[in-house]
Amino acid sequence: MKSIFAIAMLVTTIASPALADDRALLTRHMQDMADALVPGDVTPWNKYLDPDVIYADENGDFTNKAGMIKQVQPMPKGLGGEIKVELLSYHEEGDTAVALFRQHETEHYYGQTIHASYLTSTTWKKRKDDWQMIATGTLAERTDPPAITLPAAALQKFTGTYRLKDSDPTYALAVTDGKLMGGRPGRKVSEWKAETRDVFFIPGDNRIRKIFQYDASGKVTGFIERRESWDLVWEKVG
Repeated sequence: MKSIFAIAMLVTTIASPALADDRALLTRHMQDMADALVPGDVTPWNKYLDPDVIYADENGDFTNKAGMIKQVQPMPKGLGGEIKVELLSYHEEGDTAVALFRQHETEHYYGQTIHASYLTSTTWKKRKDDWQMIATGTLAERTDPPAITLPAAALQKFTGTYRLKDSDPTYALAVTDGKLMGGRPGRKVSEWKAETRDVFFIPGDNRIRKIFQYDASGKVTGFIERRESWDLVWEKVG
């Protein structure tokens, strides 16, 4: 059990004005860098990035400060938008701080508007005059794609029992109240929503797509469970 003194110190640390100031300061630094993207202003990026910063982006690429600065270019005509930075979590210890941000992006793309959000984990080092980012990694947050509605009659062809190729696990699909429902024996049954006529997803599990396969006569022979770029093959057995 923590002593009363230790608890008091913890409360004091959490409520520290200096800590609160640092949280606000780093959030402003992130917002300044985000605001500089559309006009292509490298000033805040040069100021707040450590010379040896390590950067990993949402596409799986990584680079250094020079590489990050090179990416800050004015948006071409027809493109624009804004990013709103939200601080989600913060930890400061000595001259090092770790801050997790969500970046809400609104992009104007040749007359159309799209939205995205990113989780960005950042590590900062306190220098003599300010904080500088020494590492950062960004992850694109996934959302469910738009779903289309297929009539129950069109879903019937997918019903049946499927089995992993050359293995025992099975998966059952059935139409219930006009919805395609599926699950493994003894496990929770989930609704499959249609992204296209033959491509389905389970809401909240949007990293995976279910892609139905057909033979030459148009009969359903199974489905591919595509996880990123890797496929599991399920054969229809009943």
